[in-house]
Amino acid sequence: MNGQELVSSSPRHPRIASDANHFILTFENNRFASELFGQFDQNLKLLEERLNIDARARGNSVVISGDIVTTNQARRTLDYLYDKLQKGGSVERSDVEGAIRMAVAADDQLSLPTMEKKAKLTMAQVSTRKKTIIARTPTQDAYLRALERSELVFGCGPAGTGKTYLAVAHAAQLLERGVVEKIILSRPAVEAGERLGFLPGDMKEKVDPYLRPLYDALYDMMPADKVDRAITAGVIEIAPLAFMRGRTLSNAAVILDEAQNTTSMQMKMFLTRLGENSRMIVTGDPSQIDLPRGVKSGLVEALQLLNGVEGISIIRFKDTDVVRHPLVGRIVRAYDATYLTDTPEAAQQD
Repeated sequence: MNGQELVSSSPRHPRIASDANHFILTFENNRFASELFGQFDQNLKLLEERLNIDARARGNSVVISGDIVTTNQARRTLDYLYDKLQKGGSVERSDVEGAIRMAVAADDQLSLPTMEKKAKLTMAQVSTRKKTIIARTPTQDAYLRALERSELVFGCGPAGTGKTYLAVAHAAQLLERGVVEKIILSRPAVEAGERLGFLPGDMKEKVDPYLRPLYDALYDMMPADKVDRAITAGVIEIAPLAFMRGRTLSNAAVILDEAQNTTSMQMKMFLTRLGENSRMIVTGDPSQIDLPRGVKSGLVEALQLLNGVEGISIIRFKDTDVVRHPLVGRIVRAYDATYLTDTPEAAQQD
């Protein structure tokens, strides 16, 4: 093949030769190229599957053939991932999935803030000393950017989209940077369709089972001993929703998880706790309401009443944003297709 040289070779950028819908990308660092392609070229196979292209490794080069749009999406995906490796990161299957989503979105929605001249992908990220989390979908990207600019953010959508995990990661980042003085975690104590009965122990021990997902995210973002010391010192506070009344939450990152299980009065009470120099994040899935029949969800009502209010961002995740396991997204779609009109949210909007 007689390819025309498009980009000059440098240690930081792949060399690209092109002939119509046929690309050859050459990566200078052989070790990074091997990690980029994946074991047995599994990352290239994922590119082929998702973008309907042909991608074949030849040493530290890859030959990409297919439609002009999808081959360019593949090129931007590999360019982004190679740059990530050069900066000391790693490339897992989930990273490849996320980069592909962003590359496709850049073509589908030209106004996305993640585009730089449609040639390079940039994704919002949140970082602590222990870990850096990079957005894997356009909605996650919008969510992280909203968390940076807004004092009150609603993140709603199905399970597995990262809305709670990213909220905790952002709160940990704010605490580490000294932007806030404490993190406050809250969640309504509502069982998911089953009654657990009496729970022994003090207040913290009683609510801990409900807050386990928040703890898991905290331990991911911060050293375990630091989290334990912060909880003991009250820097990380577990605040049952029922005990929030009358408080003013200042200089804090406040997270309300599973907010679909708040009542209208509970939600109003919680939102009006926001104090000076605080950030508030409310997460939940309106399709998984466990309140008694006939009780209106505070999250559903708040999303209706506060849409468009200055200083408030509402980010809605979809099944296509599920990053947990590919099967989870298909499960969500199947349930939504069957029960969409019968969900508590649908009933409450009638």
